[in-house]
Amino acid sequence: MAAINSVVAREALVQLAKRKNFASKNPGVILVFCIVFIVAVGLLALWLHKFLARRRAARAAHVV
Repeated sequence: MAAINSVVAREALVQLAKRKNFASKNPGVILVFCIVFIVAVGLLALWLHKFLARRRAARAAHVV
């Protein structure tokens, strides 16, 4: 009886371990995620550049 339970448990574990490949079935969604990520990083970099440039200009005006 213990052997049957271990086989059933092993089969259940195999079924749980199987994963469907979401990325290969939905390449458009992954593309949109990548585009949104790239745009977000670009906007963050632009904001950071403006912030640092403003800070640098204020420091230069204060020193002179």
